[in-house]
This record gives sequence, C-alpha cells and structure tokens, in this order.
Amino acid sequence: MEVKVFGPGCSKCRSTIAMVGRAAQDLGVAVEIVTVEDPRAILRAGITATPAVAMGGKVLHSGGLPSLEEVKGWLAPAARPMAFLGQATHYLFFTGKGGVGKTSLSTAAALTLADAGRRVLLVSTDTASNLDEMLGVALRNVPTAVPGAPGLSVLNIDPGTAAESYRQRVLAQMGAGASPAELATVREQLSGACTTEIASFDEFATLLSERDARFDHVVFDTAPTGHTLRLLSLPKAWSGFLEGNDRGASCLGPHSGLKMQEARFKAALAALSDPAQTTVVLVTRPDHGAMAEAARSAEELKGLGLQHQRLAINGVFHASDPSDAVAAAIEALGQQALDEMPASLRAMPHDMVPLRAFDTVGLPALRALLSPHQAAVAAAPPIAVEPIPAGQDLAALADALAAAGHGLVMVMGKGGVGKTTIAAALALGLVQRGKTVHLSTTDPAAHLAGTLAGALPGLHVSRIDPKVETQRYVDKIMAAKSPDLSAQEQALLLEDLRSPCTEEVAVFHAFSRIVGEARSAFVVLDTAPTGHSLLLMDATGAYHRQMVREFEGKNAGHVVTPLMRLQDAAYTKIILVTLPEVTPVSQAAALQDDLRRAHIEPYAWVLNKSVLAAGTHDPLLAARLAGERKQMERMAAGLAVRSFVVPWLTQPPVGIPELAKMVGH
Repeated sequence: MEVKVFGPGCSKCRSTIAMVGRAAQDLGVAVEIVTVEDPRAILRAGITATPAVAMGGKVLHSGGLPSLEEVKGWLAPAARPMAFLGQATHYLFFTGKGGVGKTSLSTAAALTLADAGRRVLLVSTDTASNLDEMLGVALRNVPTAVPGAPGLSVLNIDPGTAAESYRQRVLAQMGAGASPAELATVREQLSGACTTEIASFDEFATLLSERDARFDHVVFDTAPTGHTLRLLSLPKAWSGFLEGNDRGASCLGPHSGLKMQEARFKAALAALSDPAQTTVVLVTRPDHGAMAEAARSAEELKGLGLQHQRLAINGVFHASDPSDAVAAAIEALGQQALDEMPASLRAMPHDMVPLRAFDTVGLPALRALLSPHQAAVAAAPPIAVEPIPAGQDLAALADALAAAGHGLVMVMGKGGVGKTTIAAALALGLVQRGKTVHLSTTDPAAHLAGTLAGALPGLHVSRIDPKVETQRYVDKIMAAKSPDLSAQEQALLLEDLRSPCTEEVAVFHAFSRIVGEARSAFVVLDTAPTGHSLLLMDATGAYHRQMVREFEGKNAGHVVTPLMRLQDAAYTKIILVTLPEVTPVSQAAALQDDLRRAHIEPYAWVLNKSVLAAGTHDPLLAARLAGERKQMERMAAGLAVRSFVVPWLTQPPVGIPELAKMVGH
C-alpha cells in the first residue's frame, strides 16, 4: 500500500512519516511511504498546508501533525485481522460463547504463525472438536503434523484416552505389593466422571507447566465458555485443595498420586497468570448475548489471574443492498451490538474479522479467513424464499411432543446453534397446549433467564447451578455421615469433599433428580454445549454400571437408572439442534453417533436460522446459501429421522411474545 507524505522535509514532516511507520507496524500492514518535497508537485496535488498525507489519490490530512489513532484509522481497512500475532505470547487461549468461531479463529491464527516460520502446536480441549474436518487430519492425543502446513502440529486432549493413561499412572504408583483386590478397588474409584475431568486437566497442566522445546507457540482451541472457565479454574482449585493436604484418599485414588502433581498444578497456574507467557483471546460476534458473555468471562478470568486479554469480533457483516430486509436486519442487529458493547470490552485491544462468503474448512479457507485481501463477491440473482414444508415448522414439533402427555425433552447440540432459544420456545409451545412444564438448563453459562425475559403461568424455570448443587450435596453427605463420625473424622470428610471433583458428582445428582420429574409432567432440558453434555452422559453411564453391579442378583428388575430413562424413547425425546453449515451439521451427526452408541436414539433434528427459509439477494449471503442447501440435502439423505426448520428471524427471538410466535399456529 502506497502512502504519500507531502512537505518540505521539516521536523513535522519527519514526525508524520514516523507516525505512519509506527501505525503500519502496530496493525501489521505493509506500506510504502513516498515523500513529496517538490513545492510545485505539492501545489499540483491541491495541498496548501503541510505536512499532508494522501492514500489512493485522496488527501486525508493537511496541516499539523495527525494523531496515531487517526493514522491507524486510515490504515485499518487494509490491516490483517489479529495483527498482534506478530508479537504473540507462547500460550494463546481462544475462548467464548459456543458458535462464535473459536475453532476457526484459533486454527487460522495457528496457521498464520506457522506460515510465518514459527513452530506451532494447536491443542483442542473441546471434546466435540471438529478440527479433524477443518484440517483434514485425524486427531490424536500426541502432536500430529498437519499436511500442507509446515511447522503446524495438532493435538486433541481426548478425555477417554487421558483417563486411561491417568489410571495406569496411579495404579503403577501403588507398587508391586498391592493385592488384586486393592488394585480393583482403586480402578473402580477411578472410573467416574470426575476422574475423566481431572485426567484431561492433568494433560492440560502438563502442556502449561513443561515447555516443549519443539514449539514456539501453543494455541488452545477451547470448549465453550462455561466448560473453559471450569478448566481454567482447576489449577487454582487443585493447588488450594492439595495445599497442606497429606491425609486420606480422594475420589481419584491414593492421595500420594495427587500430591506428586502439586508442583505441576502450581506451575500451570503461574504460566496462566503471566502476561509475558499467556494471552486470552475472547472471541465474540456482533451479538448482544455473545458480547455480554464475553464481558462476564473477562471478569471471571481476571479473578483467576488471567489479566492479559484481548477481544476478537468475528463475523462482522455489512449489507451491500439496504433494500434486502434480511441483510439489512442482520447488519442493523450487529451494528447495534457493536454500538452497545460493554465498556469493559470496549477498553480492550480488539480485532474485527468480517463475515466471509465461505465455510472455514480446509487450509485455503482458513488462510483466507484472516487475509486483508478479499475479492469482492459477485452479484447474485435474488434467492427466492423456500417455504418450510407443511409439518416441518417448530409448531408441528411442539404438537408432536404435546401428544405424549408427559416426558423429558432434551435439547442438545454444538455451542451457538440456538439450543436455549429452541428449548425455551418448545417449553412455551407445550404450555400453550395446556401442559405444565419445568424448563431447566445444565449449561454453566446459563442463558435461559435472558432468553425468556419474563414469566408465564404453567412454566417453572430453574438452573442446575454447580455451586449451589455442590453445597447442597456437601450438606447432605455431612448430615448423613456426621452422626457416626468423630470430630476429626468429620473434618477429614469435609476436607475430602472440598475436592473440585465434588462439583461433577453434585451436578449429576441434580440432573438425575430433574430427569425423574418427567414421570408425571413435562421437563424440557436445555443442555450445555456438546462436549460438556457428553461428560454428563459419561457420568450417567458410570452410575448405571455401578447400580447394575450393586443390585446384581438382588431384585435388579426394580432398579431404574437415569440412563435407562434416557434410553426409553417413550419417556425421553432428544432434539438435536444445528445450523445450516457444514461444521454444525457434522458435529450434530457425531453427537448422534455418540448417543446411539449409548443406545439413545434422537427423536428429531431442528435446523435453526435458515436464510433459505427467509430469503435474500445480498451477494455475500447468497454465496453462503449454496452451502446451506447442501446441508439440508445431507439431513434429508438419512441423517435425521425427523427434521424441522426455523427461518432466520429479522426480530431476535428474545422474550415470551417473540418465542411464542415460533410455536404458534
């Protein structure tokens, strides 16, 4: 990019040239600065006061020194998004609300660093990651080179593999003197969901505490916000739990095994808290809900010691034709969210990444995502609205669910696909049809209250709050056990219950309690994003196996576990929510496969935010519709037994009146 600076070579001229150079460096923009000192050339350009600056044949400034912010404003349109990668820290964490594009941006950032000659490890902590599809390489729990991207390796922290590795290490620490019965007891102790969590964290802590000389940068593609906050809080939680604790055994087996990890946990906490080592990139979209969650996350992360934060606003859209109602509404909603951005986010350094006309699958698309040079999207003929077929709107799904009289409706899917909106709308639809409904959520990020923004007779709304449920569980255990224990034994029990794993157990008990309510009423459960929900399913399966073992030969026919209720198609209806894009549909298909392995059959799919069903002639949106149609064909070809469609809504579906419209006849 050519930038002309006009002036006689005075001190202000030299300062202006230096200012342009500094702004270009900060933004990562390549510029060629041309100085024009000939008075006749300056006059021919129509300039009467110097120093002056021109770009693209247009004079942008004349007379006096421009400010650094002014110069950055001129150069910003050519800036590469996330130019800070030129001075990236060793660790980069990408986190945010589900569906904002964490995986796309983290992968594009890792690829940008690798293309610049750095050695980069991209790590997924999301159990529902689709990095394999995006990069075209099978994910493993060891660094794997990415073909076509020299210097880039990818690693997936797989909970099952991590848990088995952790079990083997703990069992090995018991030594040759341990009896088969003792080994069996410890292996049983290590079979629960809390062991899976701590084993995954153990892998995560190793990456933070033991720098691998093979890599210049480690980029973390994390699970959606609630699960990530839990993960990032664990170094502090486990360090506090182990501090001075050298007695007894926890739910993870021999405590000596944990004590050996204490130094590692402290080193991980130190790395996370060091701004010279770690940067947190809060990813959001120009959306009120996503930005509010980013602001909450920023404060919670600061409380954990992660002070070095910046913001990435993904999917910024500008309509090319203001007469296109759908395109204009999308732009207006985005601009309103940007204008009303929380002050804490506005104060952060931030980058804007425009909405692209392509899906971010494959290395060419990922490289293009952060490129400042994008060809204009060719004009497309108007796309006619494709009406939703009869019996495939959300009202038809509410009718089908209401016919059962009672039962559990679990709404599941990838983060950001609109699970909370669909769950709230279906709950309202059941109330409209004369049913009493308990609407609850297992999502640590908890969006239900903001989505409903009101109350309705016949609808009870709750949240499985991890902190509340943990305290309830601790109080229950202490009340049941304390009468038979001495004061010292009570203190030991309470100390053991301070384990971060207690939260996982407590949340499972609350989940089981709510599942049981569906015997006589409707329960609609808005679940956490896929990865977190699968861990909850693991806990459900572990509890089922434990009950079967305990009641074997003891009238086991009368035992009904939560897993058995989820497997009962007459009792439970699983609704998979997705978006008409390749990644969300692939992840919904993978979730369906996981559920079927547990003998749980999804009842229906909901395709949310269909622009095809709304209609548009905006070139960029129209370019994305070919991909949307392909995903609808994938679903129709056998992925979904039943499918229902929700169009992209020009009025946000927030509040009871708007939600009710989605399920009304």
